[in-house]
Amino acid sequence: MTGAKDDLPSRPHLSPLNSQSHKRLLVVVNASGRQASSVIRVASAVGYRVRAQLRNVRKNAQLSAELAALNDVELVEGSLEDTDFVDNVLFLGADLAFINTTPYGWTDESVTGKRLADAALRHGVGFYIYSGLTDHATHREHPLPSLPLWKTKFDVEEYIRSIGIPAAFPYVGCYHNNFSSRPYPLWQLTPIPDGSFEWRTPFPEDVGIPFIDTEHDMGAAVIQILKDGPRKWAGKRIALAFEILTPLEACEHFSRGLGRPVRYVNSPLEIKIPIPDGYRAQLEGIVTTLCDNKGEYFRPSMECPNTARRLWPGWRGLEEYAREVWPLEEKQNGANWAEGLSGIVTPAEELEQGLEFAA
Repeated sequence: MTGAKDDLPSRPHLSPLNSQSHKRLLVVVNASGRQASSVIRVASAVGYRVRAQLRNVRKNAQLSAELAALNDVELVEGSLEDTDFVDNVLFLGADLAFINTTPYGWTDESVTGKRLADAALRHGVGFYIYSGLTDHATHREHPLPSLPLWKTKFDVEEYIRSIGIPAAFPYVGCYHNNFSSRPYPLWQLTPIPDGSFEWRTPFPEDVGIPFIDTEHDMGAAVIQILKDGPRKWAGKRIALAFEILTPLEACEHFSRGLGRPVRYVNSPLEIKIPIPDGYRAQLEGIVTTLCDNKGEYFRPSMECPNTARRLWPGWRGLEEYAREVWPLEEKQNGANWAEGLSGIVTPAEELEQGLEFAA
């Protein structure tokens, strides 16, 4: 007598949907940066293969080891100024790309950005996500002086549009972890002996600043853009910021998160430490365009924050960041006020790597 299982029709042999043959390959450059590392973590978690480029794996050994341990993540060491590496290695077999270039003093970010786009197009990359920013001089109704490091990104965006590769352009808001008790321009929260903090900054008290927790939220939003694909997002600029807060509101959020007073003080730009080449002009441009002239952070046509919130409803706000993350990052960085705190800390970038910060 034939068993019940034998009576069933035979089934074709099917490979698992998450097999290597079905996993799309995502190329990510500057993998040690906050944007890129966030994208890599989420991409690995949801089933992409990732080729993650680093200039020097040993320079950030802790983060490199973390990324290399993720499922289906391959770290590749190479310079984005090496034409052979970019043209023949980086995008080989790639389906998708997330590109956030950074302005190091020895590189030309415009040349690098255009070279990457050309190589991706030649290799048939199907969807190219380029992290951009605006050029205020091109705003039709209210043009303002360009921010040098933002203008370069906008010029590269225009080039990408001209070559015909399917692409989308997320514009990223100000990082939560711009804030530091160390003397970084614009963003220092200065500890006061009574246990409070002061944020002395030229940002006007009545102008909203778009914020994003890059490590927590960037990856999830970008992966959703990739999943939606070019049919929905090709050619679009996307404002990636989840809260818009005035400096007074940001201080209130920080104060609630820390359980300490945080006071806003409108103050001229202060540069207390050596800064990388070219960054002084960027800082002075921020003061002129965003502070003195109250220029819009994003392009006027870009909606914020609802677009970002629809992409990723699980975003983390500034108050939650101040409560759960900032004290631990401060402890990692040796801040005296954070002595006695304990917990898992996140890797902290130095200022040179922090040039990827949007402002």
